[in-house]
Amino acid sequence: MLTSKQRAYLRRLANPIEPIFQIGKAGITDETVKQTALALEARELIKIHILETALLETKACCNELSCRLGAEPVQAIGSKFVIYKRADKPANRKIELPH
Repeated sequence: MLTSKQRAYLRRLANPIEPIFQIGKAGITDETVKQTALALEARELIKIHILETALLETKACCNELSCRLGAEPVQAIGSKFVIYKRADKPANRKIELPH
């Protein structure tokens, strides 16, 4: 569970990054979960865009994907959301959260 200070820090880090995944009409598929898990292991913090045709709520989609990945939802605004998961491999850990 992230503290508000940690969440604010992650929001600041996520602000300049571009979304690397898009969720469309099919919603959250097993393939989406698999690819997102690989991206989280490599980057720890990712931004995802929900297409207008998806007709999904951003916050619900963020929470569902985070739950399926064991990640932490950081922010959900408009049609984009940010999730964080600490990398399992120490070599991939780039983000040091404040205490």
